[in-house]
Amino acid sequence: MTEFLLGLRLLLGAGRGNRTRFFLMAAGGSIGVCCLALVLTVPAILHAHDGRAAARQPVTSSKGSADGTLVVQRSDAYGSRPFTRVFIARGTEGTRSAPPGLPRLPGPGEVFVSPRVHDLLREAPAVKGLLPGREKGTIAGAGLAHPDELYAYIGTTRGRIAHEGRILKGFGYDYAPSPAVEPSTLTDVRFALATLVLLPLGIFLTVCARLSAASRMRRLAALRLLGLSVKGTQRVNATETVMAALLGAVLGLGEYGVLNQVMSRTGLPALRWYPGDGALSTTTVAVCLIGCPALAWFVGRKSAREAAANPLAVRRTALPRPPSKWGALLLVAGMGIVSGFCVSGLLGHPASSVGVNALLVVGGVVLTGVGLVLTLPLISYVLARRVAASTQSLTLNLAMRRNEAEPGSTMRVVTGLVLLVYAASLAQGVLIQLEQVSRPSGPVQDYSLSLSALASSQQRELGDMAGVRTHAVTMNSWVDFERKSPGAAFASSATALIASCAQLDRMVRRSEGCVDGKVMRLVDPNSSVGSGVKPGTPFRFRLSGSKAGHLDIGFPAARIVYSGYSASAVGDAVLLVPPSALPEHTRPRDAELVLTSSSEPGQVRKVLDGIGAIAPIAEVELVGLNVQGLEQISVVETLLALGTIMGLVIGVAAFLVSVTDRAVERRAQVTAITLIGARTRTMRAVQCLQVVLPLGLGLALAAVTGKLAESSYLVTGGGAIRWDVAGIPLLSLAVAGVVVAAAAGSLPLAGRRIDPELIRRD
Repeated sequence: MTEFLLGLRLLLGAGRGNRTRFFLMAAGGSIGVCCLALVLTVPAILHAHDGRAAARQPVTSSKGSADGTLVVQRSDAYGSRPFTRVFIARGTEGTRSAPPGLPRLPGPGEVFVSPRVHDLLREAPAVKGLLPGREKGTIAGAGLAHPDELYAYIGTTRGRIAHEGRILKGFGYDYAPSPAVEPSTLTDVRFALATLVLLPLGIFLTVCARLSAASRMRRLAALRLLGLSVKGTQRVNATETVMAALLGAVLGLGEYGVLNQVMSRTGLPALRWYPGDGALSTTTVAVCLIGCPALAWFVGRKSAREAAANPLAVRRTALPRPPSKWGALLLVAGMGIVSGFCVSGLLGHPASSVGVNALLVVGGVVLTGVGLVLTLPLISYVLARRVAASTQSLTLNLAMRRNEAEPGSTMRVVTGLVLLVYAASLAQGVLIQLEQVSRPSGPVQDYSLSLSALASSQQRELGDMAGVRTHAVTMNSWVDFERKSPGAAFASSATALIASCAQLDRMVRRSEGCVDGKVMRLVDPNSSVGSGVKPGTPFRFRLSGSKAGHLDIGFPAARIVYSGYSASAVGDAVLLVPPSALPEHTRPRDAELVLTSSSEPGQVRKVLDGIGAIAPIAEVELVGLNVQGLEQISVVETLLALGTIMGLVIGVAAFLVSVTDRAVERRAQVTAITLIGARTRTMRAVQCLQVVLPLGLGLALAAVTGKLAESSYLVTGGGAIRWDVAGIPLLSLAVAGVVVAAAAGSLPLAGRRIDPELIRRD
């Protein structure tokens, strides 16, 4: 208690500079705690989404009372978002409980919609076709996964849904039918967020706890020389850091509370939540209020160890010992693990992420990251010593001798930015792996819409829409089920693709033998579709329009050999019919309009939104892809982007705090060198080189190790992409930008003002 009271007295009575440093430590810690609270709350937000979605899920049965309530659930795509409609036909028996968010079950002709659907009905009146009935109210927040969800309950009669309706037993499941993020993917996202945010955050909080370390160590050494015990000296130093961390934690939780209210109302791309979803939990508050001061206590005691053990060396500024080499062992161990997985991919026998391999991948990535941090002081020390011994430049010699004398300060300056570059590669790997699992592996995406639900003008607009590579029509032949003889005409069915040769080329990988204006058979060597049809077999396709009738086509001998994509609307077609073969002013009756675009998720969302604007009530089938998967990619991209932004904020804040603090701590040395004749330009170059050289080396090492860690993750993921070569230019550009920004930020720190008092006091 005596040391605690002494620490408080030193904190409050050591002058304005000491109090300013204390509040700066608290302010810096509050930024870190705010980011930590946000990361810890993201899983709770997703869990709240899934919890409300599970609570409203209808519990049905195929058996029950003949007069029970019937329910049918439809989930379609409206643009790039799912639109869920629940049709309910109330019965005289069975459950009559309402789902969450509704006061009662809707009656025939009554519609309850979410607030977003309510607004959509005003913006796009054509959506009314999806909601037969009159609007009676809106669904409360308890019945919606998030505020922007498209959801509706539609009351109807038993006769309309009797053929497919199921008996309603109640509402509520233990799990969400379509979670916001799949559990396996959420594990990867948590890992990426921990790397992006928590590792730099630990460094940042350590940096804040070590503000003005040199002057504080001299003060502690003086206390030790006055007779204070070793442990007492450590407790005095820890008191200041703990109080600053505790104040910063309280401020940070308050900052997060304000941020949650703002972000929940404005929302993030693809991610919205209610303010209550992001409320601070007891666990989060405990981690912030206990964990951060505990980290500050540990850092404070450790940083005061040298002043307590050897106070004379601190007061006389003795040359510190070289950095420990033990941190390099962690880097070597982590690099060995991730390199082993990369080698397995290069040899054509990639290791799978099953069993112990899953732990090894995570362990390798973590060991590499931690080893990278702990090895930076040693790398800075070795680099500075060798450059200073060989250079003839005064500027470079001054810069490197200072880094040689204080290698630990280099770690505090550059570690946050180095970790950000390392973590950015891992985040890119998570996105690549998720896209490989959630979307087709081919470069194109097909969309299928019923032709009968589209007007001719809508068909033309959809074909001319921006982002659509090409369009075509598939039509199915008519089968005469009354003919019992197997050899009778029109006894089998076939799918024909109405397109030109140019349109076909844009829908498949490659094609050979196509002739415009001629009916030809389609043959894919990798598919058995149409292999049993003999030439001359007749097929009849029914038509509609002013000259309604039919189109009879005999199966031709001339063929087109093509290679299709794994998920394509062309895969079921056995005939290519030129558009000129259809009579004028006619359309196929049993047909689908097929649109083709790039499979890039952003482009898919753009095309879906365009379809929703042109034909809002048309049902869209995404060949090989579901809207929930597309939405999940958007959520994960948003979370990783949020993590990257937080990591960038933390890294930049750590850099600015560290470089400014180091400049202030070195004012005495800078003043002394300036008084003996060094020019301001020389001192600025020295300050810049002290940061840029170790930072450049650390960033280069982070880029290499990050790419190896990313590749090991992709190799064990089992996807088609194992080496992210496309991301190297962007990563290199980011590294160069960080170095330039760091150099620019270091230049103003060597001012022109000379204060001899700084060296007179020493």
